[in-house]
Order: sequence, then structure tokens, then C-alpha cells
Amino acid sequence: MASEKILNQKKEEVSKLAEQMKAAKLILLTDYRGINVTDDTTLRKDLRGIGAKYNIIKNNITKRALAECGINGLEEKLEGPTAVVMSTEDYLEPSKIIYKFSKDNEYYTIKGGVIDGKVMTADEIITLAKLPSRETLLSMLAGALLGNISKVAVAINQVRIQKEEAGEKVSVSVPAEEPAVVAEQTTEAPAEVTEEA
Repeated sequence: MASEKILNQKKEEVSKLAEQMKAAKLILLTDYRGINVTDDTTLRKDLRGIGAKYNIIKNNITKRALAECGINGLEEKLEGPTAVVMSTEDYLEPSKIIYKFSKDNEYYTIKGGVIDGKVMTADEIITLAKLPSRETLLSMLAGALLGNISKVAVAINQVRIQKEEAGEKVSVSVPAEEPAVVAEQTTEAPAEVTEEA
């Protein structure tokens, strides 16, 4: 039977992991079988570069920490070797890094995870990871907006050219206000008519 000291250490480990999970926007569970030391080091470095953590944690500790956070539905995924990826800053970039890594390493797989408190399947996480990055989406949006603005400018210019060719004077000016005309009133009394006898 485990000593009280070991049990307390495990409880402390579970509590610490649960606190990290509560603060995380992303929790990914991955199967790291078949990964060599060089690839593992590269993956950890890439994840650190975007503020994500990569840890090998005992499945029992992870199960208890998830339960402490009230996260259910991942228990069956905690079989075999499991690495836990967590990020408090972003969920998209770490998902992309892990997905790309799993494509390059056939035995490395995504088991499932949690994004903003919602349990996600491996397929849902992979679908999300395939989306363009935020910067790419913003540049696509900016390009679409600029394209529409250019089309409007060209259309306005074509209207101006057609009117000029038709001989119409094209000018955009605001007419000056005309002075108000006030009828003059005379206050002179009518001339008296005198009769001469």
C-alpha cells in the first residue's frame, strides 16, 4: 500500500495540474509512441515558442485532474502513452503544430482534447487545425474589402467617362445660395387729387 507521503504528493500533483487545466484555453491529449528524442525536442521547442506546454503525465493523474475540473468524456482516451499539451493563450496555433507533427510522424496521433471548456474529438480538433491562421483570414478579409472598394471606384469612373462622352458637363458642386428677394413696400400716402373750380 502506498505511503501517506506518496498519496499526498499525488494529490498535490493532481491539484496543480487541475489548476493549469482550468486556466487553459486548450488541452490536447496525444499518443506519442514512435517519437524519437530529436523530434520530441523540436516539438517541445515549437510549442514553447507560442506559449504552449508539452508534458508527459501519468494517465491516472490526468484523469483525476480532468475530473477535478468537471471535464468528462476523455477517460477512454487515457490509455497507453499520453502527452498533454496545454495553452492558456491560444488554441489554434498549438493545434496546428500538433496536427502538422502528426502528419509527419505516422505513429504520433491526436486522441482528443478540450477547447475553451468543451470536450472535442480528434476529428474536430483536426478540422480546426486545418483552418487558415488568424492572420491569413484577416488578410483574406482585407483583400476582399479592397477588391470591392476598387470595383466601386472603377464603376464610378466609368459613369463619369460615359457622361463626358455624351457631352454632359460632369461636375460635383454645391450651388451657391441665391439671395432672397424681398418685395419692397412703399409707405408713401396716395397723392391727393384736388379739383379746381
